[in-house]
Amino acid sequence: MTLTERVLEVKQFLHKTPIFQDILDEQLQALAHIAIPQTYQKGETLFWEGDSGTGFFIVKSGRIKVFKVANGGKEQILHIFGAEEHFAEVPAFDGGNFPASAAALENSEVVFIPRTAFLMVLQQHPTLAIAMLGTFARHLRRLAHLVDTLSFQEVPERLTKYLLMLSDRQGNADIVELDLPKGQLAALLGTIPETLSRAFYKLSQSGMIEINGTKIKLSPQLRQH
Repeated sequence: MTLTERVLEVKQFLHKTPIFQDILDEQLQALAHIAIPQTYQKGETLFWEGDSGTGFFIVKSGRIKVFKVANGGKEQILHIFGAEEHFAEVPAFDGGNFPASAAALENSEVVFIPRTAFLMVLQQHPTLAIAMLGTFARHLRRLAHLVDTLSFQEVPERLTKYLLMLSDRQGNADIVELDLPKGQLAALLGTIPETLSRAFYKLSQSGMIEINGTKIKLSPQLRQH
């Protein structure tokens, strides 16, 4: 693939992303010229907490988890980003270190926007900053929701909401397929695998769900919960 073809492909991808879909063609072109496509294998780390914040990322395919690890080794997943979603913008602006780590949950492709070049593009196209402000606002709301969930909801309630979210994502299905290994799901829900297993058992014993491997059948009562 020639450089021109690569730039065009990246430009077409950026145009589909929510953050950049409404910006001018010349701004897209400028971003496409500085963007760097990258690929990561399942389990591979993009960066560690404390690394220098050299830029931000947009997921082209696959899924990326952003997480923190406590001193005792317990992992808390802050969010899982899928196609056309973006993350790590704050250090791209303030020049600080990455406040969390990121790793690929599956084989993934991302587009990396390097900080120094991006700031130069912003100086030439200041209206781009408006789009970035919206990004910061969405991430702040997401973190506020996470704090609320971890502070005020017990694990069975967190699991219930997650299963209902999966159902909605999978077309309001009555039977959902878990999209994460239980260890990773526990980290996303702010607990440990043993506690998550007890939450599954509690929902199963109460008739809220039926478990068949990675497939979970949701009862009408669960939807009213």
